[in-house]
Amino acid sequence: MKLIRHRSPLPLILISLAVLSACVYRPTISQGNLIKAENLEQVEIGMTRSQVRFLLGTPMIDDPFHRDRWDYVYYLKVGRKATTAKRWTSIVFDDDRVSEIRRDQALDPRL
Repeated sequence: MKLIRHRSPLPLILISLAVLSACVYRPTISQGNLIKAENLEQVEIGMTRSQVRFLLGTPMIDDPFHRDRWDYVYYLKVGRKATTAKRWTSIVFDDDRVSEIRRDQALDPRL
């Protein structure tokens, strides 16, 4: 009498999962304000809030604790790759006029 051996499907399932996990689609994530360099270069000390808004758009962060500072943050991650772009620019106002422009501030590297 022959004995029929049944193979466990577990190894086949594990191999299939390992192969298929690499095929999962990871979308591109783009968050924040993408500011063109030529628009940012046009912002000058003494400009009004409306002039800055016209050039750069509405700021990403509306901080109730810092009413005189607008933060423009941009973050781009393409698929499974490491983050490809992180930018943070702050415009500081004094009496509704630009008093300081902080370009290329460091973002948390864990983002």
